[in-house]
Amino acid sequence: MARVNITVPDAKIFSAVIPVRITDINYGNHLGNDALVSILHEVRMQWLASGNYTELNIEGIGLIMSDLAVEYKKEVFYGDRLTVSLATGEIQKVSFELYYEVTAEREGTILHIANAKTGMVSFNYAVKKVTALPEGFLNFLYNR
Repeated sequence: MARVNITVPDAKIFSAVIPVRITDINYGNHLGNDALVSILHEVRMQWLASGNYTELNIEGIGLIMSDLAVEYKKEVFYGDRLTVSLATGEIQKVSFELYYEVTAEREGTILHIANAKTGMVSFNYAVKKVTALPEGFLNFLYNR
């Protein structure tokens, strides 16, 4: 079986610690894949907020996710605290890549939980069209 293999760039631009809630646990008694995607979204929102942005207001435009890939490496359980670190990948006129490295400390050992990548596209929701990334936001992406 072919597996997704994601290499997260070394230069991290942001990180956040997210505790695993009981509602994040699935019937297998570990973190559900839907919950991990929600955690990635939360970290992306915190990162944007650090630059006074939201997904719906980046100097008048918004963002839309064009793709998502996740590479799972270890199980996560209730009570774990996940550290999610972000890095940027390719940045183009209307889009950019965000990489996520997810780790947890358990019994004094740092565990590599998952890697993920999202493709983000600059989108004008008022006219429903892709648009150029604003200059100030490009500076935010490059100068972190």
